[in-house]
Amino acid sequence: MSKVCIVFDRLRAEEKMLQKEASELGHDAVMLDAKITQINTDSKKEDYDLGDIVLERCVSYFRGLHFTASLEFLDIPVLNKFEVANICGNKMFMTLLLKKNNIPTPKTYFSFSSESAAENLEKVGFPLVIKPVIGSWGRGVMPLKDKDTMEAVFEIRDITDSPHDRIYYLQELIKRPPRDIRVITVGDEPVAAMYRKSSGGFKTNIALGADPELCEITKEMEDMASKASKAMGGGILGIDMMEDDQRGLVVHEVNNTVEFKGLARVSQRNIPKEMVEFALNYVRK
Repeated sequence: MSKVCIVFDRLRAEEKMLQKEASELGHDAVMLDAKITQINTDSKKEDYDLGDIVLERCVSYFRGLHFTASLEFLDIPVLNKFEVANICGNKMFMTLLLKKNNIPTPKTYFSFSSESAAENLEKVGFPLVIKPVIGSWGRGVMPLKDKDTMEAVFEIRDITDSPHDRIYYLQELIKRPPRDIRVITVGDEPVAAMYRKSSGGFKTNIALGADPELCEITKEMEDMASKASKAMGGGILGIDMMEDDQRGLVVHEVNNTVEFKGLARVSQRNIPKEMVEFALNYVRK
C-alpha cells in the first residue's frame, strides 16, 4: 500500500476528490494544511508524515511555491516540481517559454514602467489586454480599449506600486468565439478538455461563472497540449487555448495547480483517479 499526501491551504472539492480516489484505489491519503506546517533547515524527511509522493494543491501561488521548495529540500517527491510551479505561476516566464518552444501563443509585449507601457500601447494601438504577471481566476485581467482606460489602470498601478505592478504584460486581443478551451494533461498526456463559455463578459474563468461544456480533444489539441506540457517540465497541468479566427489554436496560459471541478462534472474520464495513479507511478520509476 502506498501513501499519497495532499497539501492544501484551502480544502476544495478537488482535494476531496483526490483523497477519495486514493482511498478507493487502496492507498492511504494524508491531508496536510500548509498553513500550520513548520519546516526548518535542520528538518529531516522522517520528521513528517508525507507519504511516498506529495500533491501540492495550495490556492496561494507563493505559499505553494515556497512549500514545494521546502519539500524538495527534504528530498520528498512532489508534483508539480518547483521549477514547473515557478514557470507556470508567472505569465511572463510561461509565455516566453511557450514562444521559445514554437508553441503558438498570442503576441505579448513586455514593459517595465508605466511610461514605457504607455508608449508601447500608443505605438501598437488599442486594444490590448493587460494581465498581472502573477494571479489567477481572471483577477486584474482587462482589455485596454482606449487611452482613458489605459491611463486609469496605469495610475492605480503607480499608486499601489507592488513589485509585480511594475511589470507590464500586454497581450493582443484574440478574435475568437466567446469561449476558451481547458485541456488537462497528466504526464504530458491530455486526459480531458472542456469549453469554458463566457457568461456574458470578457472572461471565461469557471471561478467567475463561465459554463463548462465537454470538448472533444482533436489531434491538434492533443499535440499542442502535449508540447506545451513538455515545454513547462511536465507533471499535472491545465493548458488553456483560444480559437483564433485566423491562426487556429493558440495557447495563452498553462496552469500549475489546476482546478478540475468543472471539467470533472462533464468528463467521461476519471480525472482525479488518473492524477493519483500518475503520481504513484511517478515515484515507482
